[in-house]
Amino acid sequence: MKNYLLIHGAWGAAWEFNTVAKLLSDQGHNVIALDLPGHGDNIADIADVTMSSYVETVVDAINILDDKVVLVGHSLAGAIISQVAEIIPEKIDKLIYVAAMLLKNNESPISVMQNDPQGELLPNTVFSEDGSYATLSEETVRNVFLNDVKDKAYLDSIVHKFLFKQATEPFMSVAQLSEESFGNVAKYYIKASIDKVISPAAQEKMLSNWPVNKVVTLASGHFPLTSIPEKLVEEILTIN
Repeated sequence: MKNYLLIHGAWGAAWEFNTVAKLLSDQGHNVIALDLPGHGDNIADIADVTMSSYVETVVDAINILDDKVVLVGHSLAGAIISQVAEIIPEKIDKLIYVAAMLLKNNESPISVMQNDPQGELLPNTVFSEDGSYATLSEETVRNVFLNDVKDKAYLDSIVHKFLFKQATEPFMSVAQLSEESFGNVAKYYIKASIDKVISPAAQEKMLSNWPVNKVVTLASGHFPLTSIPEKLVEEILTIN
């Protein structure tokens, strides 16, 4: 039995992992999907939704557990799980990045997006006047976030869940990662081959930032946890 801690990305919440969590639990594992500050049931003011608050939430959840954890980070949460591993590497069994930010030291998520000409999220993001938060249109959620979700009824039922104010500070936060701590934690990367948020080219580029134990490619958009959860779990379970 392993402890799996599932961390969602921007405009997300723990509910995104419902199917993945059930499938992993059915295999006898202890599975926790967190709502980060400002997401789902974890209510917070925009000013308090920061990379530091994200990281602190995950660290606190890990410290409650007796054994090491497998941290699964989707999208922006790649940056989160990396920073957690920098702080408490001894508590991490392995890191699994799912179409996620695998940043090098002193790099920010926004810089990856700005240098990803094939990425379609940033050009379609609507920023507030003061730049403190951003929102997405329903069209962007459907066509960029969830571009490969085939079940129209299911798609219609979840689009509204992404239509809230996402704090921008976590995107601007610069990674502080060292070879001695983060560098010594096992890393696995699951690429998404038709991703419109972080393009396959950008994902490939990030794979050169750190040694990665194994790379797997899924034929999915940015949300394999939503479009092909069974296949995603199958790959996660092959990572021993």
